[in-house]
Amino acid sequence: MSLRIALSRGTPYAPSVDLLERAGLSVAPLRAATRRLVVTLEDGTTVILARPSDVPVYVEFGAADVGFAGKDVLLELAPDLYELLDLRLVPCRLVYATPENGVAWRGERVGRLRIASKYPRAARAFFEARGRQVEVIELKGSVELAPQVGLAHGIVDLTSSGATLRENGLVEREEVARCSTRFVANRAAHKLRGDEVAALLERLREAVEPDGSREITSAKTSPEMRV
Repeated sequence: MSLRIALSRGTPYAPSVDLLERAGLSVAPLRAATRRLVVTLEDGTTVILARPSDVPVYVEFGAADVGFAGKDVLLELAPDLYELLDLRLVPCRLVYATPENGVAWRGERVGRLRIASKYPRAARAFFEARGRQVEVIELKGSVELAPQVGLAHGIVDLTSSGATLRENGLVEREEVARCSTRFVANRAAHKLRGDEVAALLERLREAVEPDGSREITSAKTSPEMRV
């Protein structure tokens, strides 16, 4: 049986398909206009298309053997997976930001901070590591609104150019994590289908690093390297 790969729909989809093509897979079925969520490629590889936040779940519980998952999602869900390679797709950063004239900066005594975020686990871990008590308010929509209406002192959210922060009067105070798409595998597939996973890993690495560089920016390929 060929490998089952979980890909994210939405923004990461097109660059992920391009990367698979550079890695030697025949991706024509993935480029066809379709609403199918399970696609079989010519070599028998099965591609499962899911929401970005669901990809690690499909991989962890064995519906997919491997997947392309955003580091922001991995930080938030903390799934029991092996992170094998930084694919360098959809780069962005998870940051802590507050209003320019706000009081929610590390050096100021403001008591318990209220932080709005789509990533409550990651936000809480960030502040706890710095010895700050925080109340994290989980939001699903535009978290930049929260400080403007007094719901929170600051936010933890993704940014690429910083334009959205600036347009909403927010200033980046500290970087929480650098995020991009990562190649992940579940424990069973890594053990029982190790040769197939390793072969795809090598092809992806060559596609990511066509100049021959062997540097991996985030995770080693050792099976001991967990997400």
